[in-house]
Amino acid sequence: MAVKVYIVYYSMYGHVERLACEIFLGANSVNGVEATMWQVPETLTEEELVRVGAPPKSDVPIINQMKLPEADGFIFGFPSRCGMMASQFMAFLDSTQFLWIAQMLARKPAGIFYSTSSQGGGQETAPLTAITQLAHHGMIFVPMGYTFGPDMFEMSEVKGGSPYGAGTYTGDGSRKPTELELEQAFHHGKYIANITKKFKEDTHPIFNLDNRGY
Repeated sequence: MAVKVYIVYYSMYGHVERLACEIFLGANSVNGVEATMWQVPETLTEEELVRVGAPPKSDVPIINQMKLPEADGFIFGFPSRCGMMASQFMAFLDSTQFLWIAQMLARKPAGIFYSTSSQGGGQETAPLTAITQLAHHGMIFVPMGYTFGPDMFEMSEVKGGSPYGAGTYTGDGSRKPTELELEQAFHHGKYIANITKKFKEDTHPIFNLDNRGY
């Protein structure tokens, strides 16, 4: 049975979705892994989206909370707002309370990717503050670390991302993810998929926490 990795994201202007597409390709490049892209529901009205100049949503399906327990691992993506995750993604996580009560997402690996408008806009604070959501669900946060190699230290061009996960800068909205950022996103997807696969293969029912008798 394939290892299921869900890439769940919110994207208003398309930057996060572009990263999600590369993460999807990276995750699906791992033998035995089946990655799926999902969007979280929009909370703004159509009128407000038009006012802020947001383009139409893509045809990537909207996820229902009931789908989450089906996945073996997750890669969550969102733009930042004032250095933290966008409220649309927070609203989606707020709607998973019944999953939290039952700890239905516990022990599942999860990574994070994101976008910010500037270098001071939250490339580290956005993912750092999002870890609290994973902790309450009992998910296992998997940082990218410096596994992207020398390109993590790239100084000749502006590059989003950090040891927390893949990232991009949007600037005034006109900047698009660079080739280097997209390569990092592909690596991130492949990295999380490999860990999720390994984790599932190494987890045997007789060794889970519910069977230890204490």
